[in-house]
Amino acid sequence: MSLQPLRSELPVFLDPYLPRNKANGRPFVTLTYAQSLDSRISKGRGQRTIISHEETKTMTHYLRAHHDGILIGTGTVLADNPGLNCKWMGPQSSTSTKMVESPRPIIIDMRQEWKFVGSKMWELYNAKQGKAPIIIVQDEPQIREPDVKYIVISQPQFKWESLLKILREDYGIYSLMVEGGASVIKQLLLRPDLVDSLIITIGSTFLGVHGVEVSPERPLNLENIDWWKGTRDSVMCATLCHD
Repeated sequence: MSLQPLRSELPVFLDPYLPRNKANGRPFVTLTYAQSLDSRISKGRGQRTIISHEETKTMTHYLRAHHDGILIGTGTVLADNPGLNCKWMGPQSSTSTKMVESPRPIIIDMRQEWKFVGSKMWELYNAKQGKAPIIIVQDEPQIREPDVKYIVISQPQFKWESLLKILREDYGIYSLMVEGGASVIKQLLLRPDLVDSLIITIGSTFLGVHGVEVSPERPLNLENIDWWKGTRDSVMCATLCHD
C-alpha cells in the first residue's frame, strides 16, 4: 500500500521533537500513538482499530524513518500483526526516489506468545522490506526462531532503564520509537526521565466505553507543546514535565 505524500508543513512542525544525540547511555525515546477523542486506542482488547487519517499515517512512517528501533508490546503485535517497517520515501530527485531504511522492530513478549515466522514482519523481512525483530522475553527460549535476537529479562527485574541501556550498547539503538500498546504507553507516560518526546495523533472519532483507554495513573502535565491540524486529525507534540 502506497502512502499519501507527506504534508509540506509537517517536517518543520516535527523537527524540534525528533531524535537528538544523547550522552546519558540510553536511546532518545519518542512515545507516539493515535487515540480517539475519548482517549481510546482501540475498540476493544485484541481488536485492530483504524483511528488515523491517511495523511497522519504518512507522518508515522516519516517518524519511523528517524528512529533506529520501534517498540511495541505483546497485545499490539498479536492484535495487529504489524509490519513495523518504514514505507516513507526519502527526498525525491530528478533521477530516483529512495526508500528510507526501516527501524529495527523490538517486541516485548515476556511469555513468548508471538511467532515471527509466518507474520507480516517475517514476510517483509524476507522481501527485504523490513528487519528481523529483537524480542524481550522472561525465560530463555526453548526454540530460537531464525534471525531473531532475544533479550532475556526476568519479570520481577524488568526495568525500562536496563532495557534501554542494552538496546543502545548491544544493538546500536540510539533512537527508539514506542508505539504501544496500552500498558506500555501508560507506564512510559509516567517516566519523564526516559521519554524525550511525546507525539499523539487525535482522531475525530469516539470509540465508546468498551474501548481500550489510555490514561496515566496520576495527573500529568506537559510542556513545550505544539499542535498541527490536518484534514481530519490533530497532532500534539510535547515533552513530559519533570515534577
